[in-house]
Amino acid sequence: MEMELWYTEKQTPALGLSLKVKETLLHRRTAYQEIAVLDTLQCGRMLVLDGMVQTSVADEFFYHEMITHVPLRTHPAPCSVLVIGGGDGGVVREISRYPQVEKITLVEIDAGVVEAARRYLPEISYALDDPRLEIVYQDGREYIFAQKDAFDVVIVDSTEPVAIAEGLFGTPFYQGVFHALKEGGVLVAQTESPLYNRDLLRATFQRISAIFPRTFLYLCPVPTYPSGLWSFTLATKIHSPLEPAGDYLPAGLRYYSPEIHCGSFALPPFVREMLEMGIGLEHHNLLSEK
Repeated sequence: MEMELWYTEKQTPALGLSLKVKETLLHRRTAYQEIAVLDTLQCGRMLVLDGMVQTSVADEFFYHEMITHVPLRTHPAPCSVLVIGGGDGGVVREISRYPQVEKITLVEIDAGVVEAARRYLPEISYALDDPRLEIVYQDGREYIFAQKDAFDVVIVDSTEPVAIAEGLFGTPFYQGVFHALKEGGVLVAQTESPLYNRDLLRATFQRISAIFPRTFLYLCPVPTYPSGLWSFTLATKIHSPLEPAGDYLPAGLRYYSPEIHCGSFALPPFVREMLEMGIGLEHHNLLSEK
């Protein structure tokens, strides 16, 4: 009788995601976290950090395209882009599609994530060799506090707000991002599931809204993430994402389109109500813009 190996991520105390595993390709602990790369039958190779799925070759394009192309096409002329987290290289890959971007900076605290992605996830990580890219191995909070008027777009591709990523969801960090952005700068951060992480999403949206003149929430599906529905909070100093400003659209995208861009900001009533519980409508955000 053949033995079956399954991996289960406990997404809530009462719910888990289970995938049948063909092979464990990597399992190691760094100074920061436990890293695993699993080859699964359903989703192919999958990166897991501290027991939580970060990306898989089957569905990574939903997340990486939406966290990247929405802000890059909100800014009319992005030249300098900062990625905090994202050591798997997926966001860098999507940024690299834009010839007008002159400088990409990736700040990743754990070199082990980059090493694992380079070896086992080449279809996600290949742009880590882009000559425009600088990789900085440092805590994202420490890095951002030393920057001022340096970036057009900042993308916070963090893990869940536990352990080493917890500080990337706090008010001081977002204040640092505000000062690190140029006058027309755009921030986007992944802000978890609107079904299972409501308090976190609401609190994070409120913190960002208190700092940036314009704050918006948008959604997209990510099948292997908790609930399959994911949120991103986008904040700007000037621009509105409701009508894409960028003229350039990369070819070969699998999920993102101008229509998806605009539609992703149409929030279901339960999400709007959740946000309204945590913020006042005096903020210039999607809840008050038509």
